[in-house]
Amino acid sequence: MKISPDGEYLAMTVDREGQDVLTVLRTKDLGVVNVNQLPNEKSVGSFYWVSANRLMFNSIRKVGRYAQPFGTGEWYGVNADGSQPRPLVFRGTRGATERGKQVGNESFSLLDTLKDDPDNVIMSVNYPRSSEGAGTEVVLFDVISARRKSLGRAPRENCSIALDHDKSVRYAVCYDDEDAEGNFDTHNELYERQADGSWTLLNSSKSSGKRLSVLGTSGDGRIYATESDGKGTEAFGIIDPATGGFKRLFHDPVSDPSGYVVATDNETILGVITMPGAPRVTMVEESHPDAELYASLAASFPGRFVDFSSATRDGNQVIVSVYSDSDPGELYLYDREAGKARFLMRNRSWLDPSRMASVKSFAMKSRDGLTLYGYLTIPKGSDGRDMPMIVNPHGGPMGPRDSWGFNSEAQMFASRGYAVLQVNFRGSGGFGKGFEDMAYGQWDTGIMNDILDATHWAINEGYADKDRICIYGASFGGYASMMAPAREPGLYSCAFGYVGAYDAEIQMTKSDTSDREGGRRYLYRALGATKEERSAMSPVNHADKITLPVYLAAGARDARCPPENTEAMSAALTAAGNPPEGMIIQSGEMHGFYKEENNLRLYTEMLAFFDRHIGGKSNVGDPAASE
Repeated sequence: MKISPDGEYLAMTVDREGQDVLTVLRTKDLGVVNVNQLPNEKSVGSFYWVSANRLMFNSIRKVGRYAQPFGTGEWYGVNADGSQPRPLVFRGTRGATERGKQVGNESFSLLDTLKDDPDNVIMSVNYPRSSEGAGTEVVLFDVISARRKSLGRAPRENCSIALDHDKSVRYAVCYDDEDAEGNFDTHNELYERQADGSWTLLNSSKSSGKRLSVLGTSGDGRIYATESDGKGTEAFGIIDPATGGFKRLFHDPVSDPSGYVVATDNETILGVITMPGAPRVTMVEESHPDAELYASLAASFPGRFVDFSSATRDGNQVIVSVYSDSDPGELYLYDREAGKARFLMRNRSWLDPSRMASVKSFAMKSRDGLTLYGYLTIPKGSDGRDMPMIVNPHGGPMGPRDSWGFNSEAQMFASRGYAVLQVNFRGSGGFGKGFEDMAYGQWDTGIMNDILDATHWAINEGYADKDRICIYGASFGGYASMMAPAREPGLYSCAFGYVGAYDAEIQMTKSDTSDREGGRRYLYRALGATKEERSAMSPVNHADKITLPVYLAAGARDARCPPENTEAMSAALTAAGNPPEGMIIQSGEMHGFYKEENNLRLYTEMLAFFDRHIGGKSNVGDPAASE
């Protein structure tokens, strides 16, 4: 939710049957002023108040719950009351009354709303190819007519731009995904723009070993940045504009910054959020007035995470979001002059946080000495001992991670009496690039060792009943749900694979990742450079070791992990004499289901599957009783 600069309106995105719409409310009474719904099943993506009365937003298409939505490249403008709707950037045929600019493959992103200019914003435009050799241009963009004026170009392709305090183009962070040998790896360069418009290279990670990135500029002109050695975690700090050097303000040797607490000016960073387990906030601007406000609000909601969602231009009214491991979230409007917070609304109001499961953060050692962090969801009413358990590896595996907060799927399992184990195995994001890089070529060995070790940890600590453990995951988690039982037969009682990647050759030839040159380099490094390596790590080639009950599910239109994976896994299990108990290939769905009726079918089948094999013996109290 975002409040308008003058505080009169609230704007928020709302999921409507898998399509996100933009709703505008009156702040004083939460009355609905306008609902903006895009045609052709497009969803509203990012949205911004560009003046006291006008919004800009872009459109996205969802490709499954486990895949990042992709932008359509289109931008729209509309007044709070629904008047003056404009397609500002669009693809296709322009109508006679449409003033927006028709574009090809270029993509726009908003850099600054220009608080003192209600008619214009600053946007960056990425071009697939440029005759001038620079793939990114920064433009002054009119929010009514879509006219634009160039403010500068990046020094090279694959760059993001950061503005200085005067809203001038100042820094460019440019990226590569190829090393000197032509293999997949990520590197960056940092450039500074000079007064004459030329660019000076400040840092190259290939030569210096340091990865320096600019985040943005504070209200008083400081340049926020992060730095790492490409192995350990990132440090947060500022760049000296005179020397280009980095001054460290905060560093956690275990966890990368997972986010920042930003002041009501939407520019000044007050604190750094880290999340090895439960989130921690370390203030770096303790004397700032907003830091005092944040501390006061955080103290008012013990055990929950508090953040500033948005604020009016004068900072007197602040939207505050609050959530926890058992609470999907609430929104409050804090009035600075009155010193009071007004409740606005609750996410999933039909859920009672007092009846939700609790989440325990844990740390453990892997067999090769790595410290791994994770979360154990414990059913409400359980003593936490000898529980039937579902091991739930996340997707990715390089980059994504499990995080603290309300996890609806884990809560659903816990409401049926199951503990849920989630471990941030090697490759998970948030623990430094070196930790991520450990996952390449290690899907069936190092990562599986971590998942197996975490399962044994839960048994040895007395949390899990060793005879009632199933494994379930989606995407890479689906891969793990087949490979882990193949690696250690007898440890798990059943396995459920959802939108999984089970055959490396299918991923190499049919997935959308294989459509791009950089994606193919990634797949070779992740899955193996030779067909023999890829064959060895593919669960379809280990079906004879997967002797436990199996259920499979996939989306018929999944481009990320095509359903041919699931069909091949089913065929391999059948040939090995262990056909799946059931298989869903859901029409219309992609990489994770959206439609309610399809999710109802999926989870009804899944819960019945778990109940057949590890359920029916847990005691977690009367779910109908009020507490």
